[in-house]
This record gives sequence, C-alpha cells and structure tokens, in this order.
Amino acid sequence: MIRHATHHLPLLALLLFAQIAVGQDHIKMMQYNLMYYTDNSGISDCNSSTNNLANKDANIRTIFHHVMPDVFCVCEMGTSLTYVERLLNNAINTDGIDYYRHGPLTNYSGGNIANMIYYDSRKLTLYKSDFITTSYRDINGYTLYLNSTDLATGDTIFVTFWIAHLKAGSSEANANARYAQAQRLMDKIESLGAPGNYVVSGDFNLYGASEPAYQEFINHSNSLYRLYDPIDKEGEWNNNHVYAAYHTQSTHSYESAGCFASGGLDDRFDFILVSPYIYYGSKEVQVLPNTYYALGQDGNRFNGSITSPANNSIPTNVANALYNQSDHLPVIVDLEFNARVGIADRSCAFMARVNNPVQDQIVLKMQTEEPDEYTFEIYGMDGKLLGAHQEILTDGAHTLYLPLNVAKGFYLLKVSNSKHQQQILKLIR
Repeated sequence: MIRHATHHLPLLALLLFAQIAVGQDHIKMMQYNLMYYTDNSGISDCNSSTNNLANKDANIRTIFHHVMPDVFCVCEMGTSLTYVERLLNNAINTDGIDYYRHGPLTNYSGGNIANMIYYDSRKLTLYKSDFITTSYRDINGYTLYLNSTDLATGDTIFVTFWIAHLKAGSSEANANARYAQAQRLMDKIESLGAPGNYVVSGDFNLYGASEPAYQEFINHSNSLYRLYDPIDKEGEWNNNHVYAAYHTQSTHSYESAGCFASGGLDDRFDFILVSPYIYYGSKEVQVLPNTYYALGQDGNRFNGSITSPANNSIPTNVANALYNQSDHLPVIVDLEFNARVGIADRSCAFMARVNNPVQDQIVLKMQTEEPDEYTFEIYGMDGKLLGAHQEILTDGAHTLYLPLNVAKGFYLLKVSNSKHQQQILKLIR
C-alpha cells in the first residue's frame, strides 16, 4: 500500500533526475532467416531455378533498404564467403551505400548453411568473434563496439550479438536437440564470466514457451545471464490466434514448389532476446519499449500469407519481396546506446525497469542478485514525496504492481535497498 508523506527528495537526486535524457545513439537491429541463400540447399526442388539468387538479391535489397538496420543478423547463409560478399555487394551496399561490413564466417559443425552479421561501420566496429559448435550447426557470436565520440580516450560500449539456428521439427527428439543447443549457448555465455550487454537472436524453431530450450534461455540457473523477451509474449505460440501479431512463419499459405513451407503465418520461430543488462539498461544500452516487431505482421495474417489479404502495414513492393524471398519474416528491435531512462548506482545489486507511459499503476520489472528489503518512493518534479511502499524480495526476477494515484505529468520513482543502493526511474503518467 502506498503511504503518503510530505518530505522532499534531496536536491542532488533532483539534479540527477533533471539529467535523465534520451540515449545518444540509436541502433536498429534486424534478424532474418534468408531461406537458403546458397546454390546448394540440399533439397531437390529448392534449386537455382526455384530459389534464384538474383531474385533473392533483389528481394533482400528491397527489404533491407526499407528498414535500413544498423545491425543485420541472418540465418541460412551459404557456407562460402562468396555468398557472404555477394549479399553485401548485391543487396546491402547498393544505391550509393558503401559503409556496411560483415563478420567472419564459420562452419565447423558442418552442413550447408551458416549464420552471418552485417553492420554499419560508421556507427559500429567489429571487436572480436566467437563460435560454438553443436550437433547441427555453429552458433556465432560477434562483439561490436560503438564508434563513440569518446573513442579516442578509450571509452566506448560493447555489445555481443549471438546468432543461433536451432534444430527444426516438432518431435520430442527435435525439441531435445534444441534444448541441447540452448544449453551450449547459455553455458558458453556464462563461462565468459562477464555478464553484460548481449543479444541472442535467430530462428529458434520453438513451438511454445514451455519448450525446454526456451526455458533454458529465460530461466537459466544463473539469473545474471538469463534472457528476456522484449515484448514479454511467453505462451504456446503454435497455431494460436492469440499470438497472431507475433507469428513469423510461414509467409505462404499453400503448398508451393521450392523451399517455402506452407500453412500460413501460425508460428513464432524467429526471436530477438536480450540480456538483463540490456533489458534494464544498466550498462549503457537499453532495448527501447514498443520497438520490437515482425516486418509486415499486422496481426491479420493468421494461417494466411503475408500478401493476402492485402497488407496495408507496409508498401506493396516490400510485402511482395517478403513473400518471394523467404518463408520467414524478419524481426526488428531498436537499442539505445548511452541510454539514460534512469540513474543507477553502478554498484547496485539489483536492476529495475518501467515502461512508459504508466496508467493507474506502475508495472515495475526487477532483477535482484540477493534477498533484501526494498523501498519504492514516488516523487513529484518539485521533490515532494507522494507515496512509498516497502517489500522484501528474494533473488531473481520480479514483477511488481504499484498504484499511482496522481494527475498526468512527469514523476520520479526511487528504488532502494537496505544497503542504500538506489536507482531512479522517470515516470510519465
């Protein structure tokens, strides 16, 4: 229960609040399963005629230049640098653009498809790469740093993008294979011993949140390395109209020759998940609320195609390119570097986040490293304390609902623990 009081926040905290601002650098990320960008798909009717690379180049060029992502992560890239550079030169660095670069290619697990990353070299630089071999295909990690104005003094921000293409198929054996791949990835991330800014994306082939692979991602045993779904849409996605707005496969509703799966859009196979540090924005990078979406998915496609009924959410040429390019839709999210949606004590044993605007209650997401008693105080812009709440929380992830009986305007939420560590969050009512 919120209790009302009349004392004021110290002047220093108000000054800190006044400095809360929008992040300095905006990064748009897109994840896309290209559907066999190769001459050798391994499928008899998925060949140079039915999956022509010149046509794919034209379609990807239309899609890419419509979105203009700063980071472009892809699955089902051919396992030769010839294909990696072809896509760069024929679809990305075109129409006067020449500043995108790609990462190194690996294929140590074998097979005929791999992962790749492309990035805007004006904004980002590749620092290092890593890979994990699995029974099916490599999982790739690419660490990029921001070309910040402080780079000359050695100050910048790092983000690692992990790209995974998990085993396809609805059988229990395939689900177990996906779980094994997810375990390899999470164990690898934890073994690096530096929890922080990382994004995990790809074609996960997951049918529902109950699958062990998904649970390994979001409920990993070490809470500092768990992943978060930016749109918080955990459920049984397969053939479920409740999740129609989030389905990414298939763009085709009927059986067709070549590579395309049929059945229409009824699966959420493609994901972008983020670390707790990016979810909460506690290490200079934050995923921006309400920016995650599947391109062309307007929620009216359940068991239908991306083009029928008519799709008014994107230009017709983009809808046609999505239809002809792949049986998956790309997923997109925005990241803010140097994000300052709140001021935090850098030694904090907890992270807190709230999505603005808020209504009659504050939905507060928290990740705590240890059990403690927490105090939640709401202040007006004049520093007056409007209400407070105390609660004992265990370690782990929590969602709290705090009532907010105030007029429309700007407010401040101060979260603190018994060690006097604190985080100050901006509220917009």
